[in-house]
Amino acid sequence: MKITIHKAKTNLSRLIERACQGEEIVIARGSEPVVRLVPVKRKDGKRTPGALRGKLQILPSFFEPLPEDELKHWE
Repeated sequence: MKITIHKAKTNLSRLIERACQGEEIVIARGSEPVVRLVPVKRKDGKRTPGALRGKLQILPSFFEPLPEDELKHWE
């Protein structure tokens, strides 16, 4: 479906619902398409505790104090 910006502003809630249902919504300035309205992809599945175990490591340097020139940026 192609719709003008003016009509899109008037019907935004309905257009969002249609896009979430899988319909392609193209918003045009006059007759020229400028944007496509698409739903944000949701993350599938649940978080798994420990999924990164053994894949990350914290080096001892992580616990060392920051240099003075870097500390001043945090204040």
